[in-house]
Amino acid sequence: MRISRRQLPSALAGILAAGRLPARSRPPNFLLIVADDLGYGDLGVYGSPVIRTPHLDAMAAGGARFTSFYATPVCSPSRAALLTGRYPIRTGVIRVLHPGDRFGLPETELSVATVLRRLGYATACIGKWHLGGGEPYRPLRHGFDYYYGLLWSNDMNLRPPDFHRLRLWRNNEPIEWPVEQQTLTRRYTDEAIRFIEKNHDRPFFLYLAHTMPHVPLHVSADFRGRSKGGLYGDVVEEMDFHTGRLLRGLSRLGLEEETLVLFTSDNGPAIGKGSRGGSAGPFRGGKGTTWEGGVRVPLVARWPGRIRPGTVYTGIATVMDIFPTLIELAGGELPGDRVIDGRSLAPAFEGRSATLHSEYFYYHGERIHAVRSGDWKLHLYRRELKLFGPGPPKRCDPPELYNLAEDPGERVNLWCDHPQLVTRLAELAAEFERRITPPKLPGPFRPRLPLIR
Repeated sequence: MRISRRQLPSALAGILAAGRLPARSRPPNFLLIVADDLGYGDLGVYGSPVIRTPHLDAMAAGGARFTSFYATPVCSPSRAALLTGRYPIRTGVIRVLHPGDRFGLPETELSVATVLRRLGYATACIGKWHLGGGEPYRPLRHGFDYYYGLLWSNDMNLRPPDFHRLRLWRNNEPIEWPVEQQTLTRRYTDEAIRFIEKNHDRPFFLYLAHTMPHVPLHVSADFRGRSKGGLYGDVVEEMDFHTGRLLRGLSRLGLEEETLVLFTSDNGPAIGKGSRGGSAGPFRGGKGTTWEGGVRVPLVARWPGRIRPGTVYTGIATVMDIFPTLIELAGGELPGDRVIDGRSLAPAFEGRSATLHSEYFYYHGERIHAVRSGDWKLHLYRRELKLFGPGPPKRCDPPELYNLAEDPGERVNLWCDHPQLVTRLAELAAEFERRITPPKLPGPFRPRLPLIR
């Protein structure tokens, strides 16, 4: 049927009334995929010699990858930072949450899903939440229209007297226990594809937070024993396969050029788990530490027609940047009633500017452990990996100064060669902490300031 110019205004009004905008006149869609405990060195495009990830490698070749992208050392704080655009110390989510905790991401915090929903987006969280299991802290109270997944890590089955059985949830109802973890990666992807199909004619934000490769490792029969990287490699290769399914789904629906796809990890690998953990690549340490291996993670971005294929961003970027990036691209404004620590990556994605962060503060728990400025990183506190995980934090005396461009493994301490630089970076950290206003939280979560002593 042809529409004349005289009929065009009424036809357009009908389209608007039906909630269907022409693709070019509507805001972009966002697909944010987050792995759990995936290391910097666990993807082919980041140098893995044994794990095959052809779909994520192709994503990077057709889009961009970041080489200095930062999360936080452990799960719950990292997810709080990602969703709010703020350092965890501001939200109060400063450690891993457990089923026995009567706390979660406060309702006073504004998530990116809440802002996008106000802008007309359909929103869904599929996968691991880990920001509080009580009803006030669940995904539906933080801007998501739909939830399907685990509220906790997949190892959080507690015994009596604090019994908690891991459950699979749909919205606010548990639907499966015990959970069949071998098929979770596939089922998460099935749910994600259904959500995209249901909302293909309106802008959507889909947060797909995989349970894997967190231990205990689980993989479907179709992928068991296929990878040269052992069981851990099987799990990552299955995740890569299902990422390919999602990308093909977007293509089938004609949404490739209308959708920004991001793939990252919540923190570094659990290398203290031996063969059950991943690889930090060239970096020292892993999950639970503020060595680069604990906090520097992959970020792959794809947006055909917007991000130039094969782009490599070497500047500093963080999970907190996702909040302002998506809001800017959606045409919204950042909230003016709180500090947003992230910086929008939209100018970089659109080729308007390549400038990223010049500094990053490495928080762990309630204190700054390190600070990076340019290529230089100063450790004020640190934790070493022991047999069963990170040891207690220790004050660095003397301080530890590394040039990450020349020494990414943080092996050669240069503090005595650059005393003025040590002083400047220590003052930079102290000044940042003086500007922090900690939230009012229950006793065990209440940060104690000052943190730099």
